[in-house]
This record gives sequence, C-alpha cells and structure tokens, in this order.
Amino acid sequence: MSGAAAVRMAGIVKRFGRIVANDSADLEVASGEIHALVGENGAGKSTLMRVLAGMYPPAAGVVEIATDSGPLRDVTGWSTRQAIEAGVAMVHQHFMLVPTLTVAENLILGRELRRGLALDLRAADREVRELSERTGLRVDPSRLVSNLSVGEAQRVEILKTLYRGAKVLILDEPTAVLSPPEVGELWKVLRRLRDDGGTVILITHKLDEVIEISETITVMRAGRTVGRMRTTDSTPRTIAKMMVGRDVSLALASREPGAGSGGPDPPREATSPVSRLPSPGLRVENLTVSSPRKPNEVDGVSFTVARGEIFGIAGVEGNGQTELIEAITGLRAAASGTVSLADSSGTLRDVTTHDVRARADTGLSHVPEDRHRRGLILEYSVAENLILGQQHRFTGSANVLDRARIAGNAASRITTFDIRPPDESLPSRSLSGGNQQKVVIAREMGRDFTVLIAAQPTRGVDVGAIEFIHDQLRKARSEGKAILLVSADLVEILALSDRVAVMYGGRIVVTLPGSDASAEVLGPYMTGAQGTAA
Repeated sequence: MSGAAAVRMAGIVKRFGRIVANDSADLEVASGEIHALVGENGAGKSTLMRVLAGMYPPAAGVVEIATDSGPLRDVTGWSTRQAIEAGVAMVHQHFMLVPTLTVAENLILGRELRRGLALDLRAADREVRELSERTGLRVDPSRLVSNLSVGEAQRVEILKTLYRGAKVLILDEPTAVLSPPEVGELWKVLRRLRDDGGTVILITHKLDEVIEISETITVMRAGRTVGRMRTTDSTPRTIAKMMVGRDVSLALASREPGAGSGGPDPPREATSPVSRLPSPGLRVENLTVSSPRKPNEVDGVSFTVARGEIFGIAGVEGNGQTELIEAITGLRAAASGTVSLADSSGTLRDVTTHDVRARADTGLSHVPEDRHRRGLILEYSVAENLILGQQHRFTGSANVLDRARIAGNAASRITTFDIRPPDESLPSRSLSGGNQQKVVIAREMGRDFTVLIAAQPTRGVDVGAIEFIHDQLRKARSEGKAILLVSADLVEILALSDRVAVMYGGRIVVTLPGSDASAEVLGPYMTGAQGTAA
C-alpha cells in the first residue's frame, strides 16, 4: 500500500543551452506505489528523472528523498553514485552496458564478488542466473552483451538495477522491446517490489500499461507538470488529451482493441488478397545468416512483400529478426540465400552481393531498430542527420556539400514530421528519444523509395507521433510501396499488417492474413508453444 512521500521534486528547472527541458516541474511519489510519468516526446520526463537519479544538477528547484527513518531529506544536486547508494536507480531507454563484458560482468560491475584477490565469476554467474529465473527476465549470464539483441539488452538493464537492490526504481520505456508474456513477468516483478515497500516510477507512452500497472499518474507537457491524478479516476482518452492537448486516436496507444475508447473495437482496414496485389517489391529466398553465437541465426527464411502491402513480422526479440534485417539491408553478409529488390521501374533485381549504398540506390529505405547504433550520428546536427547516406545527392558541381539545400531539406522535414525543437542546427544528441526517432523516420520516408524496412518504427514515441508515423506507413502502402514491418509491439503489427508472420528460433513458423491474426492466435507461435512450417 502507498504511504508517505518517497520522492518529492518541486520547481525543477533544467536547461540545455537555449532549450528549457524542465520548466518549474513538480513530482511527488508515495512509497509503496507504482507511479506513471507520461507526456509527449520532449515533454521533459526523462530529463526530470535524470535529475532525480543524480545525472543532471537542476538549475533551480528542490529534490527530496525519504530516509530509512521516514522524513524527507534534501538531495538536490547529488551524484549518480550517491543516488545508487541511497537505492535510487534508473533503467534507461538507451542502454548503459559495456558491450565487451558478459551479462554477469555487467551486473556485478562496481560490486564485484571476490574470492581472495580474484573475481569470483562463478558465484556471479550463479547469482545472476538465479535472479534471471526468479524475475522471469531470462538471459544467459555468460553471453557477451555485444551479441545480445535489443530486447535481451533491455532485460539486462532491468536485472542490473534489481541486482543492486533499488528502493526507488525508475523505468524509461521498459516494455518497448518486450513481448506480452515478458511484460506480464515484468509487472509481477514491479508489483512484488511495490508490495515490499519499494517505489516504482514508470515512463511509458503505452496508456494501457498506465491503467494496468500504476496507482497514480503525473502528466507533463512542454517541460511543466500539467496534472496529477489517481489512475482509477482516469481513462486512456483523458490521459492522452492532457498529454497532447487534443483528442488523438487510441487504437494504437493500447494493447487491446478499443481500449479506453468506451466503444466498440476499431474496424480493421480492408486488405486485398495477396494474389490481387501488384508485383513483388522485396523477395527473400532461403536466407541463412550466421552470428558469433549461432551458425543459423536466420535459418532458411523465405517470404515476399508485394508492392502496396505491409508485411508484418512479429516475435519475441532475439529470434533472428535483427540478423534478418541486417542481411536484407546489406549490413551483414548472408551465409546463403538471395535478397531481391524492385527498382523504380518495378524490375526485381538480385542485390544479395550489393553493399548498403547500392541497395539504397536501388530503392531501399531502412528505419533501424536501434536509432543510436544504426540511425544517427548523435554529434551531428539535425540537418546533417537528415541527409545521412544521401550526402552525394546534396553536393554541388565542385563535389562540395550544398549547405543551402541541406538547410532547405531540413526545414521541410522538420515541419512535415513535427521534429521538436524545430532547430536544424541542434546536435541530435540534445533531442528527446522520440524526436530522434522522428529524424530517422523523416530521412528514410522523406526520400524516394520502393521498399521500406521499418524495424520498431514507433519505439519510444508518444501517442500523437505514433498516430502520425502509422499514417505515413499507410500512405506509403497506398502509393504502392512494399513495407516490411518488424515490431515487438503486437498492436502495431495487427493494426497495420496485410499479412503477419511470426519468427521463432530463426525461422518463419507461421504466416497468416492480417484478418486472421490476433494476439491469441500468434502468442503460442511467439513463445514456441506451437510451430509449423510457414
């Protein structure tokens, strides 16, 4: 049960140059509760939590934390180490792991177990394995972090915080890379922590999660706190309107159809049978891809995406989706099989041996699952990131970059895709995660393409931006583009896909028309409880 305040933040101001990220923001969270912190991308949520976690000192305001004896103490401007020692820990949306170390080594970093002068890695491995099994966040302690999928790395981040005994646990979009069963396991962990007197602050854009897991909600907009309410007094629709300042479609903001609408399930778009769709845009035949941990990470995968079709691939992360995408886009060599793309004339061309640029010139666009690793150069400006991979199209006669054209392109994309703040000169690192994603979307969907690979296109994006990105995907489909959508969010897959496939163990185990797909039907395939040749 919730009780006295565990966290109190009042009048927090945080600036980054000209940008005011927090503008006299307030937050109060009771001990023994799960508290949801929501708002649009760029509303200041993550910045406020980084102030709480000791990563940023505020320019003004007060941060208070409950002591073991109960009373609040002023910890304004404390360090990350001091926060961790006091039991305040944050699981970040973008991971803070050492890729060259194993899972177990990352978890014990700074709290190394020793046998005499030597590290006791066997004991560490045992402790991590026990914690992994107990929480349901399963991952092999001996694996290198560099070999993990995005979803697996997220599990490690959560485990690292739990291993360090957090009393106040801050989670920034923790379910973005988890399957529905994994989300359920995480909820069990959070409720157990709450019932033991711990405090959880959850940043999420998924409003069904807010309703399901939280007791109280704080809403932020433009750096300020605009509302605080009991979850039982709220609905997804009222929360979304407070976040965005207008009514938005909630069909894609919740995991269950019709959630929060108070009305019937939203109608599924009518889709054409594949046999009536135009010619293929993408064809993958008997593709096999190896990785350091597994010789057949992708094991003989074949499928075709027609022009004018969204083909969705669902599945728990770590089942070969990343390797499949990298082989299709040219980021990784295939061990065997072929990849063919349609060019602007509609002719299907074998690009299996082509590099990334050659595939892009053929007509391939790629929204990568990891925007930091594959999508952006964070030190570059927004304008520069908006032409990455296309620099040769923005040069003059002397083969020098045309800064005026680059600025014009940026101004157009910033307006069309609502990138905030609307300043092309800002380094991309200074943008919120959701606005960084908009930069990637704007670049890849703003160019001329015939095939789009969209991997987790709305990860960490607010409900208003999700609505916009999905509209852009539908528009591209209506224009005859072939779209391969790979997402861990089943609602996204089910809402957009004309056909749905499930990957498990590196294989396509089932392919269904979108009208026949549902969470109940796909779930057993995603967990390996059921599987057939596709």
